Amino acid sequence: MSSTKVGFIGVGLMGHGMAKNIVEKGFALTVMGHRNREPVEDLVGRGASEATSARQLAETCDVIFLCVTGSPQVEAMVNGPDGLASAGRSITIVDCSTSDPSSTVKLEADLKTKGITFIDAPLSRTPADAEAGTLDVMCGASPEDFERVRPIIDTFAGRIVHTGPVGSGHTMKLLNNFLAMGYAALYAEALTLGAKAGLTPSVFDAVIRDGRMDSPFYRTFFKWVLERDPNAHRFTMSNAFKDMTYLAGFANSSGTANPMGSAVRNSFALAVNAGKGEDFVPTLSDFVAASNGVSLVPKG
Repeated sequence: MSSTKVGFIGVGLMGHGMAKNIVEKGFALTVMGHRNREPVEDLVGRGASEATSARQLAETCDVIFLCVTGSPQVEAMVNGPDGLASAGRSITIVDCSTSDPSSTVKLEADLKTKGITFIDAPLSRTPADAEAGTLDVMCGASPEDFERVRPIIDTFAGRIVHTGPVGSGHTMKLLNNFLAMGYAALYAEALTLGAKAGLTPSVFDAVIRDGRMDSPFYRTFFKWVLERDPNAHRFTMSNAFKDMTYLAGFANSSGTANPMGSAVRNSFALAVNAGKGEDFVPTLSDFVAASNGVSLVPKG
């Protein structure tokens, strides 16, 4: 077993599988309690310990992973009352959330003055990949810090890319999600246009599947469209909207025209503002279709 003591905050859809792999592959793990007790108790049953606050976690752990909703939650966990920084120890924090790069860069600079190392290591793929230990990870860190945390990340990752300095991982994650959510918006509109012309999702799929426009993301999206599998792509539309809002902020701060990003963001804004925020991304297809007076649900 490694002598490095690892902490974990955020054992939800993605975090549970990551934490499970960390503890099962030889690291001493402590997780922070959560209102959803099931994943916490499962991890404790696998050998993890439990802390009741972020400060308590920082008092006993060397490297702490965060897998929460976004930058406001990360900042609260780090600098809030009884936050990680309040322990006054030289720890390493690895943010696996999809966060705003500008917040990440500022946090890193502020924490460095306190002897705390801050690294961004956002994720790609699905909760099933987290459980299997085959996530893609984009890591922003100095070369030395990257090599130091890599053995822990290796426990839950199938592919790790060192993207550059702190903040570059979160920037790359936004670009990755821009592509994914852009395809989701395109699929939803294309299916709706097809339905208007009498082309069913099955016919659409018969043309696209195994062709040049097929992809793993297409397959998970269409697992909902064709099979109505609610677990096909467990990523909410409110999270998609949040990520595209971060992208818009990055584009504005860099002075970059981002018209496609605005269009994708607005597709999710409409759905979220219609009360669909907690629905998963593939259901955008049903929302766009219904908004145009057609249905994609198979008959019979």
